[in-house]
This record gives sequence, structure tokens and C-alpha cells, in this order.
Amino acid sequence: MISKPDYQLERNAFGRLSFTGNDGETHEGVVPVRAFPIASPDQGIALVDPHGHELAWIERLSDLPDDLRTLVEAELASREFMPVISRIVNVSSFATPSSWQVVTNHGETSLVLKGEEDIRRLALPGLLIADSHGIHYLIRDRNALDAHSRRILDRFL
Repeated sequence: MISKPDYQLERNAFGRLSFTGNDGETHEGVVPVRAFPIASPDQGIALVDPHGHELAWIERLSDLPDDLRTLVEAELASREFMPVISRIVNVSSFATPSSWQVVTNHGETSLVLKGEEDIRRLALPGLLIADSHGIHYLIRDRNALDAHSRRILDRFL
């Protein structure tokens, strides 16, 4: 059952989130932060002020009324950028640093892998790859990649 929260959340004139609690105090520049962005992206979301203080806790996005959920989802999408790799086309070398040509959910791109330590294992079978610019790429299921991509990836794991 969807219940109305005891706070208000809206965009201010500058496009930033404004939070008004049941005490009437308003906080500008509020941001939603996922507790478990990969494992449970729709559960456990904190609304925090610019100083990092938690103002509200959202157990599940589905618990919010539609207008509030849409607002929180839009803010999360604008803050989070994590392309999902669906195919590894080519790598320049099996020694690091190496340039990778990949296909993601945002199209084809290239990234530079500085070292094998920049490939982190998540809950099986996921991987998180950090490139030289600090962008994180997600492989949700390495077993679901095509054979060519798996062979390349296995050389780095």
C-alpha cells in the first residue's frame, strides 16, 4: 500500500530538490543516495542535505506516490552514470594499461584499463570496471557475454 510521506519534496526555481519536513523546516539541494546501488537499486534510499545529513529514508521506491517516485528516479538518473557493458569488441593489449573497445547500453565507446585491480568482482557473476577517467562500467552477468567477450575478460581476471 502506498502511503503519503510526512515530508514534501519538490524542485525549486533552480531545478534542485527542496525538502520540507513535518516540522516546516526547508532544506535546499537535497539529493537521493542509494544504499545498495547495484544489488538493490530500488530499496534503501536516503534523502540527504548538502552536508550529508539524512533527512528521510525511503524503504522502497514503489512505496512512494507516483509523483514523488518520478521526482526521485529522475534525480537519481541525473546523478548516476554507470554504463552496462554488453560486449567487449577488442583490447589493445593483454598487459595493462590497455585500451578497450566496448558496446554499452549507451552505445560503443572506448575505455582505458590502468590495471587488473580496476576490475572488481561483485556478487557473482557481476563485475565493476573502473576506467582511467573514473567512470565505472558494469557487467551484470559475465556468463551472459558472448564467447569472444568472455575470452578477453578471462585474460584479465
